[in-house]
Formats: sequence, C-alpha cells, structure tokens
Amino acid sequence: MVCTETHPLCSSMRERVLQELERLEHERNVKVLYACESGSRAWGFASTDSDYDVRFVYVEKPDWFVQVDTPRDVIERPLDDELDVSGWELRKTLGLLRKSNPTLLEWLDSPLVYRQETQAVEPLRALAERFYSPPAARAHYLHMARNNFRGYLQGDSVRFKKYFYVLRPLLAVRWVDQGRGRPPMTFARLLETVDDPALLAEVDELLTLKRNADEATYGPRRPVLHDFIQAELERAVPSLPRTHEDSAQLNRYLRETVARYA
Repeated sequence: MVCTETHPLCSSMRERVLQELERLEHERNVKVLYACESGSRAWGFASTDSDYDVRFVYVEKPDWFVQVDTPRDVIERPLDDELDVSGWELRKTLGLLRKSNPTLLEWLDSPLVYRQETQAVEPLRALAERFYSPPAARAHYLHMARNNFRGYLQGDSVRFKKYFYVLRPLLAVRWVDQGRGRPPMTFARLLETVDDPALLAEVDELLTLKRNADEATYGPRRPVLHDFIQAELERAVPSLPRTHEDSAQLNRYLRETVARYA
C-alpha cells in the first residue's frame, strides 16, 4: 500500500486496523478506548514504504484490578513487516500521564485516530493538559535528540529518516522553551518554532526527498542541518515551570471509566 499524503492512511489499512482491534477486544476480553497512528505517518514524514504503528489505550474488566499478582498491563501484537499494534492498559496509562510521559501525550495528539470513546478520551486529554510538565518534556526530547545524533548522524552519508529523528525532538525542545505548552506530534507544527528561511528551505527539501524515497535511502551529510543541530544541543537550559497536581483526580477518572466501559 503506497500513500503520498502528508499524513497517509489508506482506507484499506484503516479497515484492517479496525478489524484487528475488534479481534483483540474479543480475544483478550478488553475494551479499546482509543487507538491512533504513531511514528512517521503521524509525524508527517512517512516514506513510500513506512510501516503502520498502531498504539492504543484499553481498559480491563473489574476483576483484573483485584488480583494478588500484578497482571501484565501491555498488549503487543507485531503482525507483520507492515503493521505493528500495541497498547497500554488504562491504569498504566494514567501512571505514565502522572509523570507527563511524552510518548503518551503524543498519542493523544495524533492526527490519525482509528477509533475513540469520546466520553473517555476527552477527559483523558484534559488530564494530560493538567499534568503536563515542561521540564519532563524537555529532558525527554533532548535526551532523544542527543542519542539519535550520536547514533545516526556521524558519517559522511546519512539516512534521510535519521535527520528527522533528531530534528523532531529538537524542535519539540524549542517548543517547550518558547512556552508554547505541550509539544504537538506533527512535524509541520513543530516547524513553527523556526523562522530562518535557509533552514526551512533545507528541511523542506529533505522532507520531499524522504517522502519520495524508501526507509533505507541514504544521502550526503547536510551541513546546514548539522550546524543547527549542534547549536541546539548546546543551548542553555531555561528556567521552566513545574507541575504539581493531585493524583486523586486520576483515581477518580480510573474508577469512573472502569465502571462505564468494563
């Protein structure tokens, strides 16, 4: 399946994902509250052969919560080279939300949603906003950018996709530092933090190359991007506000959601 849109989601794949989610609910006796696309298709720079990364939040039946042994709270179903499906149980999800987990916050901001229970998801998004921690977000994205830069961008020839694995988290850091709130998932919105025409032109050219190549395509080192990346990695850490929220509201949401959907 080849899609060329900025956020490609072919109707045939959407139907397949919905069928897999229904099968999972039946086999595991759970309720999927939210399912979205994560990864390059949601970020906005998918290649011609990018896979589909489906991520979801689900709730177990009430008996699951009253066991002596701690049950597994993750479902993982790597189905083939094209489709990967995995999700987090609701209590685990709320524990991560309390820590302002950036991966979870990105899921809730995905432009590609397969399905959602609105009465559960809208309050969850509101809680994500209340528990959002700028220092936690900044630390997460900066760590990601540094690791990817060291791991993927040190040669004279670089895979196109790996530039975006450094640029995207660095732009998220800029978003945090500029006081814009939670970093959005999409690369296009993160680019709003940049006002350098030369840099934007370089990124635009690379985006075109990436979207029209396969995942393994290499190209020459791009000095303009390297200079920007190194400057951003060395930028001073600003003073950021910290979040102090009461977990009681998470407990209340968990009880109400289990009662409604389980």
